[in-house]
Amino acid sequence: AYNRHLITYLRTFERLGLQAIPMRADTGPIGGDLSHEFLVLAATGESKVFYDNEAQNRKLDSQTVDFGDIKGVQNVVDSFTGSYARTEETHDPKIFEKLPLDRRVEGRGIEVGQIFYFGTKYSEAMGAQVVMPDGSRKAVEMGSHGIGVSRLVGALIEANHDKDGIIWPEEVTPFHVSIVNLKQGLSKVDGVCEKLYRAFERTKLDVLYDDREERAGVKFASMDLIGVPWRITVGPRGVDSGNVEIRCRRTGLTRDMSVDMVIAEIIKTYEGLT
Repeated sequence: AYNRHLITYLRTFERLGLQAIPMRADTGPIGGDLSHEFLVLAATGESKVFYDNEAQNRKLDSQTVDFGDIKGVQNVVDSFTGSYARTEETHDPKIFEKLPLDRRVEGRGIEVGQIFYFGTKYSEAMGAQVVMPDGSRKAVEMGSHGIGVSRLVGALIEANHDKDGIIWPEEVTPFHVSIVNLKQGLSKVDGVCEKLYRAFERTKLDVLYDDREERAGVKFASMDLIGVPWRITVGPRGVDSGNVEIRCRRTGLTRDMSVDMVIAEIIKTYEGLT
C-alpha cells in the first residue's frame, strides 16, 4: 500500500505539471518505519536537499502500472527511489560522496507532500486488530499520507515563471484562454470577441476577457503577468483579413488563424484536461 501511494503521488504531481522528487525523509515525532517527502526543486525552497542528478530525470509519463502486481509496483518504486535523494535530516555525506562528482547536487526544494509507513507502531498500542480468515487476530498496518494543497500554488509558480510573470501549466491554470480586445467599442471587433467567448463557454473552458480601455502593451503585459497559457488577440486589421492572433505563453510563439480554426485548436488542446 505504501508503494501504491508513492506511485500515485508521483502521478498526481506530474498531472499538475510538476516534477516532485521522492526523497528519503526523517519520520520525526510521528515515528514509523519509512517516510518519503516529495519535493519540487526551487532556489527559494525552505528545505535543503542532496540528490543524484539522475533523480530529476525520471518521469512516469504514460507508463502503465498494474497495482495488483506487487513485484512490478516494487520495481517502479525502486526506479524512483534507487538514486540518492535525501533531505538534510537524513543526508549521509559518506554515501553521497561515493557518487561521481558531476552527479552530486546540493539544492533547495519545496515540500508538497509526504507519506509515512507506521507498520503496527500505533495499532499495537491501541489494540487495533482485525480478525483473519483463520480466526487469528492481527494488528492493523497503518500509514499517513498528506499533500500540501496551499504549498502547491507556490511550487507551481516557482517551477513555471519567467521575467514577465507566471506561466500556468494547462493542467491547473485558473483560466484556459484569454481574449484581448484591441478596439473595444468597434462592433466588428466586439463581435468576434463575443463569438470566441461564447464558443469556449459552451465547452466549459474558463475565459479571461480583457475589454479594458487600455493600450495594447498594457493588456499584453497583464496577460503575461497573470500567465494564462493561451492568448487570443482580436484587432481591426486582423478581423478585416478574417484572422485573429493566437499566442502560446510558454513558448512565445504567435500565429494568425481564422476564428473557427483557433476555437478548434484551443478546444483540442484541453481535451482530456478539463
